Amino acid sequence: MFQTEISVVPEGVGMAVAEANGNYVLQENDYIQLKVYTNGGELIIDPNREIINEMGGANGAALQNREESQFLIRSGGMVTLPMVGDIKATGLTIYQLNRILEEQYAAFYEDVFVTTKYLNKRVVVLGANGGQVIPLENENTNLLEILALAGGMTTQARADNIRLIRGDRSNPEVHLINLTTIEGMKQSSMQVLPGDVIYVEPVQKITAEAIRDITPILGLFTSLLTLALLIPKLK
Repeated sequence: MFQTEISVVPEGVGMAVAEANGNYVLQENDYIQLKVYTNGGELIIDPNREIINEMGGANGAALQNREESQFLIRSGGMVTLPMVGDIKATGLTIYQLNRILEEQYAAFYEDVFVTTKYLNKRVVVLGANGGQVIPLENENTNLLEILALAGGMTTQARADNIRLIRGDRSNPEVHLINLTTIEGMKQSSMQVLPGDVIYVEPVQKITAEAIRDITPILGLFTSLLTLALLIPKLK
């Protein structure tokens, strides 16, 4: 599965730019989560719970545990947010979007502090670890961290044959990583990007199915061998 004759397909310009920037940019069909605070985000830094207590037990608890809404970046790159309406989000990093939203919400609140995060950036892990979809919760997740989240390198996995596949599926970039070497361990620190597919080749073993498949053949061979040995004696 996912065989290739070369060790690394040269990286595309788009991937190189993304890694150089060190941040993912928002795209169509991404979901984002939004939080807006006043007083420069005073509510976030409340170690003694003074603000929560002033608001009253029930109201404070409700604020702290409130369900966060998800907002879809639609085709065309726009996202509709409470009070400010449509905002162009595609092509922006989270940091850039936060700064724009702080300006927008400044029309309604004083000293605004905005935080957003993406909710559907993910990579797919296949092979020895089964089929898993791993969400990317921070922007600098590396290959080794993804493998750990997927269950690590078990005895069923080949650490010398790991493939990271990225880009256009019709002409993907393929990286071969061998974790049994020092050079391979260096490669494992490479940053994964949304949409990457990681394939961990399983160790080939004689399975119960293979044994069941070969049993009739062995039985026929044994019968023929027994018959061949008995015919001369009968003569």
